[in-house]
Amino acid sequence: MDRENGVTRFVCGRWSKWVVLVAWLLLTMIVVGPLAGKLTSAENNDYAQWLPGKAEATRVLNLQKRFQNGDDVPAVVVYERTSGITPADQAKAAADAKALAGAEGVAGPVTGPIASSDGKALQTVVPITMGKDGSSKIVKRVDGVEKITGTGGGGMSVHLAGMGTYVADTTHAYSGLNSTQLLGTILVVVVILLFAYRSPVLWILPFLCAMLALTGSQGFIYLLAKHAGLTVNAQDTAFLLVLVFGAGTDYALLLLSRYREELRRHADRHVAMAVALRRAAPPIVASAATVSVALLCLQFAQMNNTAGLGPVLAIGIVVGLVISLTLMPALLVIFGRWIFWPRKPLVGSDEVTSARLWARAGTRIARRPRAIWIGTAVVLGFLSFGLFQVHATGLASQDSFLDKPRSVLGQEVLARHYAAGQNGQPVVVIGNAGAASRLRQALSGDRGIASTTEPVQKDGLVYLEGTLRAQPDTRAAFDTVSRLRTAVHAIGGADAKVGGQTALTKDTNSAYDHDTLLLIPLVLLAVMVVLTLLLRALVAPLVLIGTVVLSYLAAIGISSVLFHDVFGFKATDTSFPLLVFVFLVSLGVDYNIFLMTRVREDARRLGTRRAALTGLTATGGVITSAGLVLAGTFAVLTTVPVISFIEMGAAVSIGILLDTFVVRSVLVTALTLDMGRLVWLPSGLAKREDVPVEDAGDIGEMDLEPAPGG
Repeated sequence: MDRENGVTRFVCGRWSKWVVLVAWLLLTMIVVGPLAGKLTSAENNDYAQWLPGKAEATRVLNLQKRFQNGDDVPAVVVYERTSGITPADQAKAAADAKALAGAEGVAGPVTGPIASSDGKALQTVVPITMGKDGSSKIVKRVDGVEKITGTGGGGMSVHLAGMGTYVADTTHAYSGLNSTQLLGTILVVVVILLFAYRSPVLWILPFLCAMLALTGSQGFIYLLAKHAGLTVNAQDTAFLLVLVFGAGTDYALLLLSRYREELRRHADRHVAMAVALRRAAPPIVASAATVSVALLCLQFAQMNNTAGLGPVLAIGIVVGLVISLTLMPALLVIFGRWIFWPRKPLVGSDEVTSARLWARAGTRIARRPRAIWIGTAVVLGFLSFGLFQVHATGLASQDSFLDKPRSVLGQEVLARHYAAGQNGQPVVVIGNAGAASRLRQALSGDRGIASTTEPVQKDGLVYLEGTLRAQPDTRAAFDTVSRLRTAVHAIGGADAKVGGQTALTKDTNSAYDHDTLLLIPLVLLAVMVVLTLLLRALVAPLVLIGTVVLSYLAAIGISSVLFHDVFGFKATDTSFPLLVFVFLVSLGVDYNIFLMTRVREDARRLGTRRAALTGLTATGGVITSAGLVLAGTFAVLTTVPVISFIEMGAAVSIGILLDTFVVRSVLVTALTLDMGRLVWLPSGLAKREDVPVEDAGDIGEMDLEPAPGG
């Protein structure tokens, strides 16, 4: 025990372990627990929080507040009678419009009813206020519109469409996500731990620590949101649950695996934990640092929601790290060996069957490592060809859901009877009032504009709207916005800008393209720096990053084929390539860190090639369990009937499984066996003698055990 540092002695000391437990219980019950329940109230789901902060369309949205509430989104009520609208239908639509003008959350004025040119439909545009409450009240407000209008009868049907209805349907689809994720994650953790450790009670401690990590993260984030200006929204809290629970459980499993090893070598569980903690802490800290640094790179994104996601998730990772290295060791020492019942690790007992399984796998890889890593890389490269089916152009509203909610059905009715742009989503032009006539001429003169409104002037500015001929989320509509911007920007002294929902979608797509090109190399550089400092080498980090990137490409390729050819999804969300990359690279490197830190540890004693096999043997079981837990938590996202979440959850789960069973266990091990000590260049470890590759598999039982004292 004297060899261990003060922090280690305190965390797992004979008396101080109780101090750690009581401190965490008091902190949870008195401080972070009550605050965690308030996190939802601190969410800022303002519409602008989901947009590119500096984009032209976002600036227009802010300027619109001088003329109207810039946070309004339109809900469109569509009345349809296939035999032709009757006077009674017109009277009902007019009465509904009057009633809607005074409804809760309706900003007014209500426009319509407007008859279609074929005489078979009427539409009324109802502006719904988003405001700071954002999507938290949008479902109730749109439901209120539907309650007033009804669904029709007597041959006439009533439908809801427009962006407001779309946002309400999306919010409704997300409802219950956190509870579903939590329940699904609990089930995954319990099943995997029961299978891995054959213990009916052991799963309780990793689960409890993960729950406390989530609660602590939520409480701390709430404090920063209320008092330090941290922005958090509904997307952040959904990803926070997945990442903290998955990563927190992974850290607990790695410590648990090390502790179980040491219990076979030390009679005193306090000594065993001290050694295990000292040896497990570096890879756990490095793993958390890698994920946190990668997430913090997101702050440089143009998209507000992407930039805000990074700090929130990084906080969760850090809190999970602290709990894994303090509370988890204290709990394990308090409960003692019986927590592993009925398979308690006794001094001198044999390792479990899973280690022998991985030892046999490593021996087979050692026979032909070069052929195996080349073959594995070729297979992953072949799977990557599915990338050519990736269409990250954004999902049109009608393609965003697994089923057809009311917004999609209403949009189809609207499209049958009205010009493509007559759906409450006009192009908006705002400029200096002195250029009003020239701006209107530029707007009305574009071939993609069907009609324009009269200019409205206020505070030295002019406001105009134009109705698109094309559907607002199509390439033709985006081209119209581009032409209009070129035209109005060329008008001297106008200082004009083009916005509206189509422009926002276009600018959002452009911002995601920019963020992807900027952040992917930035994340890779950050991860490379962390790995270099951890492994004290340059070749090994390059190898690890290369394998994880290959795994990412293969995961995207497999996912794209599934989405396009099996499930028939039309496209992927514009955020899909970037967010999947950040999650897979940071989390995939995690498992390589767990493996390669163990290899480096044993390489001083056994040489690199034999250490590659002992590292695989020692970490195989825990990394497999951790990978299954993390893949399972992300897979729960596929239960949300929203295509973007299904795609995200499926792709990350596939990538994690590839990292766990192929990249870490086969590709990295085979590469390390083939390269030998060269993998540690330019460090001194690269100069140590190593066995020939054909002798790497010739290791005895004693070689599989770590050196005494670590």
